[in-house]
Amino acid sequence: MTNADIVVIGGSAAGISAAITARRHYPEKRILLIRKEQSVQIPCGIPYIFGTVGSPEKNLIPDAVLEKNKIDLLVGTATGIDRDKKRIGIEGSDDVVYDKLILATGSIPIALQIKGLDKENVFTVKKDTEYLSALIEKFKDVKKLVVLGGGFIGVEFADELYKNRDIEITIVEMQEHCLSMAFTEDFCKEAETVLRQNNIRLMCDVKVAEILGDEKVKGIRFEDGTQIDADALLVCIGAKPNIEIAESAGLKTGKGGIIVDRRMRTSDPDIFACGDCTMKKSFFTGKPCPLRLASIATTEARIAGANLYGNRRENPGTIGVFSTKAGDLVIGAVGFNGIETAIEAGFDAVAGEAEAPDRHPGCMPGMSKMKVKLVFNKKNGVIIGGEVRGGPSTGELINAISICILNKMTADQIATFQLGTHPAVTASPIAYQLVNASEMAITKMR
Repeated sequence: MTNADIVVIGGSAAGISAAITARRHYPEKRILLIRKEQSVQIPCGIPYIFGTVGSPEKNLIPDAVLEKNKIDLLVGTATGIDRDKKRIGIEGSDDVVYDKLILATGSIPIALQIKGLDKENVFTVKKDTEYLSALIEKFKDVKKLVVLGGGFIGVEFADELYKNRDIEITIVEMQEHCLSMAFTEDFCKEAETVLRQNNIRLMCDVKVAEILGDEKVKGIRFEDGTQIDADALLVCIGAKPNIEIAESAGLKTGKGGIIVDRRMRTSDPDIFACGDCTMKKSFFTGKPCPLRLASIATTEARIAGANLYGNRRENPGTIGVFSTKAGDLVIGAVGFNGIETAIEAGFDAVAGEAEAPDRHPGCMPGMSKMKVKLVFNKKNGVIIGGEVRGGPSTGELINAISICILNKMTADQIATFQLGTHPAVTASPIAYQLVNASEMAITKMR
């Protein structure tokens, strides 16, 4: 039997971050992390193993981070939790006894009810190194690939594969536009333009009825009767919380995952949970929301790991910060990315936008045209969302807007904040998009 003060089940972004945070806050405790994988993939880096990164082995979270923080590792499958005895069953090994437990069991791909999904050459995105290595080999023989799902993962896989494979790619999306669950229509259209320029075929506003072929995929039939050829299908339509072990232990769960309070504590005061396996609540409305991102997972993990032996942090709710890349175009969104979504949530909203080069003067090397859209609550001027389109700096600017939202900054505060600029790395202080978008919103409020 193995004993530990703190046990974490799950070794991906949430589990590792929770264990490290616990070590920083409770240096005297023995911490054990249990995971079933021999090695752990960086979740958001998986699409890039097909070219940019090179292989699954180059996309790993190193175990050295556990060793550095004196966190013990047990590779094995947790089969159940006896809450009365504080004991965890491990497949083929001795039980583990805990004082405090953190569940970071992540998510699993959603299973679709489509005829033919059991055929050969139908693939899902798994966070498994061996599976991904085999997938790379199989894709070497694929000539016509259908990517089912035009969200982040689907678009990123398609964008990466076209650059590194002699392959015909079609993205199939049931919504009117790719990426429409995160971005406003004009930004979605810009991303779609880039994808089409890169010879990626887009089929939106369609539903798949059947995967064609005998034992192996030969094509796709849609509900309207049309068909397209394919010799492989990559399913990228999302994930659901992995809550099996929590349910079997009798913890309170819901459709959105394990139910936790603002301190990430479950219905058992000695068991915490974080990451994709937990139910999220909106920062803006307090209502459940379906978002699952590695960034959210690590934030929750840092809250859970700090609160094990005392209330030190609270979760303010999920804001939702996104960024993705198609070709050289980077787009990001946070909170309510447009007036329409804010109004649907009950806000009297106003927006401002500004576009300018992200270098000054505009002839500086590496310049991209950056557009910033900000959404404010008209009643009090507090920022509640934003959207950015441009070059590589887009990712960091959308994070900065998230900080503004978290701290409930007003349009006037953003318009007058003290900024640092440099010709080679930022927009001009005169044309700084964040400031000018706020100013434009202020004029509408008045």
